[in-house]
Amino acid sequence: MTPKRSADSIPFLVAGIVPDVTGLDRVFDYAVPEALAASVGIGGRVRVSLNGRHVGGWVVSLSAPTNDDMKLKSIERSSGLGPDEEILDLCRWASWRWGANRLRPFLVTASPNTVVNRPSPTRRTTVLAEPVSPAATALLAQGGGVLRLPPSDDHMPAVLAAARLGPTLVVCASIDGARVLATRLRRTGVSVALMPDEWAQARGGADVVIGARAAAFAPCPDLAAAIVLDEHEDAMQEERVPTWHARDVVSERARRHGAPVLLISPCPSVVALEGRILVAPPPEREAAAWPTVEVVDRNDEEPWKRSLVSAALIAYLRDPSLRVACVLNTKGQAKLLACRGCNTLVRCEDCNAAMGEDEVGRLDCGSCGATRPRVCASCGSGVLARLRPGVSRLRDELEAAAQRDVVSVVANKDSDVLDDTKADVFVGTEAVLHRVRRLDVVAFLDFDSELLAPRYRAAEQALALLARAARVLGKKRSGGRLIIQTTMSDHDVVRAARSGNPSLASESETSHRRTLSLPPFSALAVIDGDGSNDFAERLKAVHGVAVSPHRERWLVRATDSVTLAGALADTERPPNAKLRIEVDPARL
Repeated sequence: MTPKRSADSIPFLVAGIVPDVTGLDRVFDYAVPEALAASVGIGGRVRVSLNGRHVGGWVVSLSAPTNDDMKLKSIERSSGLGPDEEILDLCRWASWRWGANRLRPFLVTASPNTVVNRPSPTRRTTVLAEPVSPAATALLAQGGGVLRLPPSDDHMPAVLAAARLGPTLVVCASIDGARVLATRLRRTGVSVALMPDEWAQARGGADVVIGARAAAFAPCPDLAAAIVLDEHEDAMQEERVPTWHARDVVSERARRHGAPVLLISPCPSVVALEGRILVAPPPEREAAAWPTVEVVDRNDEEPWKRSLVSAALIAYLRDPSLRVACVLNTKGQAKLLACRGCNTLVRCEDCNAAMGEDEVGRLDCGSCGATRPRVCASCGSGVLARLRPGVSRLRDELEAAAQRDVVSVVANKDSDVLDDTKADVFVGTEAVLHRVRRLDVVAFLDFDSELLAPRYRAAEQALALLARAARVLGKKRSGGRLIIQTTMSDHDVVRAARSGNPSLASESETSHRRTLSLPPFSALAVIDGDGSNDFAERLKAVHGVAVSPHRERWLVRATDSVTLAGALADTERPPNAKLRIEVDPARL
């Protein structure tokens, strides 16, 4: 029950609360009872009553009451610490930057996963551990920038160089990578808070706060330096809306502190390189740190007779001393088929999209979900050629060619841990590069599908795949071999991998993006959902913003991210609209 108050009663505070309720993106006012005055602060987590429900929430403001506040409900109890004022302001900026118009997703990311009532004691040391990267030290002294390290090089010396400056935030592409690096840092005597489990230690203060993407919002008092490892990885960007990127969050956070940022990658993205200092190893050392790259040029083979299992690959498959992984980002039986009778591609009768064969004997449309028997719609023939076989079909073909067992590997959150001791030949999507521990040969069976993917970042993502494989294989002297089967052997990405010089790809990609006015030389967003048509019409009136239809959605292009964020924030949204705004779309 809400206690009765009068204007003459003891003053109380009014807390603005963002409820932890999906879809309810409003701030509600609650009274802070005297008993909780000492434990409720900005960013704190609380429990409140909302429409008859007891829900959690975050305190985003505290103010003195007015006469209109005398009938406010009171906060029921404190639920511990949440993001402090600095991180709360960062969440507000991120909400604006990625067109979210809501705080809750960022507050969830910035909060501990358990109740934390007080921070742990401060644990800081004088970091003197060796070895320290001279290149990282010099770059940090210049205010930060991009450090290009070959795939097999160790990140530890760069992290130790940053930690010598003071409290350091490190964001990794995966939690497994963060856990390994945290363990190694602790062995040197450096105090470490591994996110998200050690949030209280991070809030109390440690030499290094480290974690995966969400660690961009982790507490790190007195931030002195920040590092983003493998900045190029897609895992650095949130797939769900709002599509924030750890690189940009960490950069903004460091800017506010006046701290240097190191973006470390074997193949930095064009966005990371724009406007930043680049430091790379000497060409000879960088090239030696990549594995041996063998390009299988398939231009001389007829497409209709071309098998993804080439003669060069068979030689490796049949060598019993080698562990081989074949990578093909196509699941099922086949994703592209053609009729051998009339030579037409198999398309959906409903939406005209290409149909694939996820299961034997059945054609499936990935666009509209339609299915039909495995027959040609034009001539009725049942003799179809698989132009792009999937992993399931390839496993049988590889097993026949290798004359030994082959294990198929695909990404599946529900799958058990892969037992990679049962075989020495594997085929799968790029998940095979994460789930198999040791490999001697990695073969990309159809690299053209990566280079020609319908995304403006296709070349960048293709090089990232090669870098991931190179990390598994190690340096040239380790004997690992990276096989690229392609009809585009002169492509800049292929040349970059073969020479161990990523600049060949990044320079051409930068020129390409500048010519087409693609990020970082513009800012993009995709809008769909109920009310998107009305919202797009309103955006068209904003100076510096261009809006056009794109695949049944709306593509918004602005001169830069600040202009785009301002336009999305300042344009009135239609009543009851359920917009989905994807800023910096990764798959466009």
